[in-house]
Amino acid sequence: MLVTAATNYPFLNIFWTILIFFAWVAWIWIVVTVLIDVFRRHDLSGWGKAAWTVLVVILPFLGVLSYLIVNSDGMAQRSAREARDSQAQVDDYIRQAAGTNGPATEIARGKELLDKGVINQAEFDQIKARAMA
Repeated sequence: MLVTAATNYPFLNIFWTILIFFAWVAWIWIVVTVLIDVFRRHDLSGWGKAAWTVLVVILPFLGVLSYLIVNSDGMAQRSAREARDSQAQVDDYIRQAAGTNGPATEIARGKELLDKGVINQAEFDQIKARAMA
């Protein structure tokens, strides 16, 4: 019974089914991307967001294609700005997590104070010993 079921669904039909499935996934991805961009925009009023949402939901092909045609440059700029902002936040967090209070930083601060003449060699040695402990 299982062998006859496999022979009734030829390879080209399998290929076509996979192609349709991935096209459907890509379409859903595009629709979600457009809706995310609509709601993240700060330059669009609430009525504008509602209009684009209704257009995308009621007439999906026309709504998505018209949004992509009208706002493609803005989408790219907003996406690039979000990526830069996100990377800057990650970099700031890493700098904070890495800390500026490590032993090397403490020794460097002590060396700066020693070079400026604010502290003497004995005090620098104490700072160095505390940092290494």
